Amino acid sequence: MRAVIDWQAESVLGFHRSERFAGFDTIEAYQEWADFFVVSGRPFENGCSLGSLASEIVKTDLDVRDDLTRVFTEWRDIFRAGLERMQYDGRLDASADPARLAHMLIAAYQGGSLLAQIARDVAPLRDALYAAVERLRAYTTSDDVV
Repeated sequence: MRAVIDWQAESVLGFHRSERFAGFDTIEAYQEWADFFVVSGRPFENGCSLGSLASEIVKTDLDVRDDLTRVFTEWRDIFRAGLERMQYDGRLDASADPARLAHMLIAAYQGGSLLAQIARDVAPLRDALYAAVERLRAYTTSDDVV
């Protein structure tokens, strides 16, 4: 089971660490991330591979809970690190909490993916991701607003 978790984690984390999003340290990177999933239709058809796996195995194999926690923490930290860089550079308001915003982004993706898959309609995913990016945008300073 751990090998399957590691394989799925490498796919999801590798995608998020790719040059495509340049470290998630601009609002444009988060918007591009949201747009990718809305336009690609992948979650609409399959849901989130990592989230689906986690929801199934955590019910039956409590020994992997730490592995799953580690993977989702790494995913959150990709976003958190980018948000912290934005904050350090003065492009994200000091009142923003990068860890909370990172959780919000993952939760929007996970919940939106599940609802889109169930409804066979991308609208729930689109609405969740775009609302999350808009919330993030509310914390950006004039130096990072598009």
